[in-house]
Amino acid sequence: MTVVAPGSLSPEQTYRLLTGVVVPRPIAWITTLSGDGVLNLAPFSCFTFVSNAPPMIGVNIGRKAGERKDTGHNIHTTGEFVVHIPDESMISDVHASAVEHPADASEVEILGLATTPSEHVAVPRLAGPAIAMECRLHSATAYGATGAEFVVGEVLAFHVRDGLLTDGKIDTAALAPIARLGGPTYAGLGAITRMQAVVQTPKSVLPVEAGQ
Repeated sequence: MTVVAPGSLSPEQTYRLLTGVVVPRPIAWITTLSGDGVLNLAPFSCFTFVSNAPPMIGVNIGRKAGERKDTGHNIHTTGEFVVHIPDESMISDVHASAVEHPADASEVEILGLATTPSEHVAVPRLAGPAIAMECRLHSATAYGATGAEFVVGEVLAFHVRDGLLTDGKIDTAALAPIARLGGPTYAGLGAITRMQAVVQTPKSVLPVEAGQ
């Protein structure tokens, strides 16, 4: 077995290693608005939920040459963003939206993607994805020497395509989300294994014998 010492790696080498180890990763496809009203779009795969009361989701957003990327800059400027869950039909657009453009260029316009107004934030949401979450910035915490920030947003509204939500649960197979692997590689769900739900039962209470 190969042993890799973190101290021997550059930040870029560590990133390549970690993104090949922590797989698969869900993709947050995020729209933000600049202070000048430019609609930015970018994918992020260090993404999870952090609270259910209130609902909060978290995304790790790195920096480029020490400066915040457009998404991070816009979130700090406006305090708002929308997170979408792309499906397998959108892999090409998701990958293309990762290309860096000047701050005054809109990836949404470049890719010709349709949008629709949000209800609680000024940032428009994409019309195509089956799920979109309108978010308000809760906090941003920087980690490590590169200044990457874990950005947490409170979900103000969930938009879910009709037919995906039953008894409060999302039909994951019908959603067909995509995941990020190492490098420029993506994956679908593949085979789904359903296990029986684990039921917590109270511990049995044993009688206490006399004299104890």
